[in-house]
Amino acid sequence: MDFFITAIILGLCLSVMGLGIYMSMKIFNIPDITTDGSYTLGAVITSILLLNNVSFFFIIPIVFFVGAVAGSITAFIHTKFKIDALLAGILTMTALYSINLIILGRSNQPLINTKNIFSISIFENQIYNNLVLVLSVILILIILLTYLLKTDFGIAMRATGNNAKMVRAFGVDDDKMKIYGLAIANALTAFSGFLVAQYQAFADINMGIGIVITGLGSVLIADALQKLLQLNSIVWQIILVVVSSILFQLVLAFTLSIGVNPNLLKLITASFVLLIVGITRFRKIA
Repeated sequence: MDFFITAIILGLCLSVMGLGIYMSMKIFNIPDITTDGSYTLGAVITSILLLNNVSFFFIIPIVFFVGAVAGSITAFIHTKFKIDALLAGILTMTALYSINLIILGRSNQPLINTKNIFSISIFENQIYNNLVLVLSVILILIILLTYLLKTDFGIAMRATGNNAKMVRAFGVDDDKMKIYGLAIANALTAFSGFLVAQYQAFADINMGIGIVITGLGSVLIADALQKLLQLNSIVWQIILVVVSSILFQLVLAFTLSIGVNPNLLKLITASFVLLIVGITRFRKIA
């Protein structure tokens, strides 16, 4: 049972990254590959600061800031240099790999016995303690993100993704909206790296490779559930992304529990996402 609770906790940690991809993919229709780099960036910054005895309360705004900077760079390249968003993300992600390696100074950094967010004690049972802590953090993020997307600023961002020409006609700078949007998306992604690094007690330079598939899978599952359950409000879309991230990790946990080789996890992840996309496309054709 603890094995699956662990998967739920990891799913909750990764759901923040899923929310970041939701911002870029569903709100702005931008396939942002910066995720791979900004996720690792959040973990790397967290590990270095924790090892230097910086409180995780002070690390949180720093992680949000560096993630926002990474996303802003991608958006700036895309909007100002008129480079395809996918290529802009790849360029930033590639640069971030070297930056992360320079900051970390090594390929892997253990965080055993460092005081972090999971050191906060609510229950004696550590696994339930971790679950409640992460649930609390995710609940706060859901409330804040829902509020943001319902403000005039949030509505302008959503309108930019739906019809940039119309937004420009109303005097809104759609390029700035894209920069703000990708900044928020990657700030969330970096915060996901912040949570995962502390939960797994290590930061690895390669931990972000292919992680975008996990977040994308969460968004696609959420999209399928949204259409199935006909839940179209913003708050339900956000909640479903979180739920889908948990389901995604439970599927992987079940796969491991039946004895599948862990080396096949990336293949299973990609296949699972392909299956979800295939079912969605098949339903549209039918």
